[in-house]
Amino acid sequence: MIRTMNIEAIERGIGRSWTEVEKFLASIDAKEKSHKEIAQALQDAGLAKDWWAQSATVAFEQLIGRRVPGQDCDGRFQTSASKTVAGTMDEARDKWVALIGTAEDFSGVGISRGPELSETDKWRYWRCGLADGSRVNVNIYEKAPGKSALSLQHEKLETPEQLDHWKSFWKATLGQLS
Repeated sequence: MIRTMNIEAIERGIGRSWTEVEKFLASIDAKEKSHKEIAQALQDAGLAKDWWAQSATVAFEQLIGRRVPGQDCDGRFQTSASKTVAGTMDEARDKWVALIGTAEDFSGVGISRGPELSETDKWRYWRCGLADGSRVNVNIYEKAPGKSALSLQHEKLETPEQLDHWKSFWKATLGQLS
């Protein structure tokens, strides 16, 4: 099932009521503005910052029917799943790599690019492209000493119907990690 943005979470995150946000958006004729313009206006007005401005903009776009839940600005779709595991970021990435092994496909869709591994001081990454044009990104960060979180995003999906399938597939896959 596709879910809409959680308005209550956005209200808590920005410290303002959704009614106040809607009044502001109506005052700037946000229905006629791009995603980028709306998010920037929210920030410039001090109503929301960074990620919360993006989230409020997406919620607004869903409410006015400009996009459906899970849809990007480019009209494609994405889904995500996450899992916290014991160990360092490197150990978590090693667990992920061991789990998927030498997979040549995921749920019958071939891997067309990668996988690629990279890292920074604070992140570990695993990425691949799939034959259907979508891509899978696993971002790993230290959640707490001795615990790391794997956040998987499957991007560039073509239809909303693909969201439920891939969300279930990735949750089940990540569920195999210990």
